[in-house]
Amino acid sequence: MLFNSFEFAIFFPIVLILYWLLNKRWQNVLLLAGSYFFYGYWDYRFLSLIFISTIVDYLSAINIFYLREKGELRKSKFWMLLSVFANLGLLGFFKYYNFFTEPLVSLFSSFGISTNINTLNVILPVGISFYTFQTMSYTIDVYRGKISPTRNLLDFALYVCFFPQLVAGPIERAGALLPAVSNRRRFNSSQFIDGIHLIFWGLFKKVFIADNIAHIVNDLFALPNPTAADVAFAGFGYAVQIYCDFSGYSDIARGCSKCLGIELCLNFNFPYIARNPSEFWKRWHISLSAWLRDYLYVPLGGNRKGPLKTYRNLMVTMILGGLWHGAGWVFVLWGAYQGLLLCVHRFWSQCAIAKLNGENQKSMFPNVLQILTMFQFTCLGWLIFRAESVSQLKNFIIGLSGLNFGISVPGTLKIVLLGALLFSLEYLVVFVCKHDINKIFRFPIYTNAVIYAMLFYLFVFYGASAKSFIYFQF
Repeated sequence: MLFNSFEFAIFFPIVLILYWLLNKRWQNVLLLAGSYFFYGYWDYRFLSLIFISTIVDYLSAINIFYLREKGELRKSKFWMLLSVFANLGLLGFFKYYNFFTEPLVSLFSSFGISTNINTLNVILPVGISFYTFQTMSYTIDVYRGKISPTRNLLDFALYVCFFPQLVAGPIERAGALLPAVSNRRRFNSSQFIDGIHLIFWGLFKKVFIADNIAHIVNDLFALPNPTAADVAFAGFGYAVQIYCDFSGYSDIARGCSKCLGIELCLNFNFPYIARNPSEFWKRWHISLSAWLRDYLYVPLGGNRKGPLKTYRNLMVTMILGGLWHGAGWVFVLWGAYQGLLLCVHRFWSQCAIAKLNGENQKSMFPNVLQILTMFQFTCLGWLIFRAESVSQLKNFIIGLSGLNFGISVPGTLKIVLLGALLFSLEYLVVFVCKHDINKIFRFPIYTNAVIYAMLFYLFVFYGASAKSFIYFQF
């Protein structure tokens, strides 16, 4: 079920009204049933995977805690590893089986060896990358002694499949979401109104901006011989599209959750005003960046074992982060590109700090120039990310290096206009409203009525038809 669909426009108000008529115990029952219906609406068969993850991690966490209390750390580690391998096994089988078996079959075939390894023709379960990471973090945190496990299976099952963030995040930690699910919620009118604002803001970014330029971006990426201008517009257009699409989803998720009295973590913090790669990843897909840092980069050694191993850890983390997005070599290349940017930035920062000899570090370039430069590197990265194959990426590089600045696809002006609208709104929120988006909506009631009437008009007459969110494929 899509947030921007007619079905959800019926589903959510019904759930919302019933939810606030019930007490806490029955609220969770309703949310759990609604979450299973929401997910099963795509394909009810994949609910079995959520059931498996829920039961395995629920039992694993309880056994880990019990054995740690008895001092049997080796046995508790077994249960932690069972949880990790079970979740990664499901993820690997459905998402990466063909990615690894196809090259293996080709390798054997090149030596004239026939194999009985068959590829699978299965649909990737929606949201599997998100909820497996979320449930895995729960058992790892219990093993590390950061949290205590819940013995309430209903609450834990709701933590796993809470429908606003189930399909595309944010990836919530149990230490934050489980108490919110377990404790009693009271209706808060201010929180509810903030949630409505976020839902409208997310829908505006998704329906009016992202979906309106999606077909132009698709046409640009389908060109067999793109010009330099085509490649530039493709990178810029996809940067606008994916940001409005994914952050729009996160805004709607947070807004729906606020209406239910539950707070979700911020997943985007105006990433295109980042001045360097490190800052970008503190602003883009924040929940995944934090997950990769805490459960991969730090266990690998982080920056504690010298510069060379730090660079190695950055590259490994980002390559695996790229592979998390999809089973394809372009995602591996995108992860390597992002890792290289982080390594170069870290090296440059250390050199710059060394040159200051203990003096107050000052910006070597104006902030605006840093932001514009970083945005160009980001757009180049999106070209890698969006490319359907390595050969198509090669065509982009050839086109970008050429001197042909003709435009092959009509409608690219719409990308510029909607991109300018997006960045104008970003500027308004960041510098005028001081990062508080709700200040935009804190006008007198008549002014708000005009704003919402305009938004409704744009949705109905200029909004694109319902399209799936980009990150549903990951």
